[in-house]
Amino acid sequence: MAYVDGFLLIVPTDKIDDYKKLSKKAGKVWREYGALEYRECVGDDLDMPFGRPFPKLLRLKPGESAVFSWIVYRSKAQRDQVNAKVMQDKRLSGMMEAKSMPFDMKKMSMGGFTVLVDV
Repeated sequence: MAYVDGFLLIVPTDKIDDYKKLSKKAGKVWREYGALEYRECVGDDLDMPFGRPFPKLLRLKPGESAVFSWIVYRSKAQRDQVNAKVMQDKRLSGMMEAKSMPFDMKKMSMGGFTVLVDV
């Protein structure tokens, strides 16, 4: 069964284009090393009438956007192999420093997930 790394982060709305450029580069590298999918999504319909809306959950302020992202792998072991290679890739090393990120890394949540249902 596949394995997924999931991310939820807050990006200043005026830096979405910068984030998109970074994500396109990162996505190519992840895919090159074997990730099956790499998706970056920006919220545009978040005020749902049920559950806890993303803006409330994330405590979004005016001028901030929610970004939901995921990377799919064949397995957790393959994820670990891919990520080890990605973290050593010089194309991304300068982009991975907190000061060069177009968002506050302290406001990012991430984790690995075993796929429960795949239909």
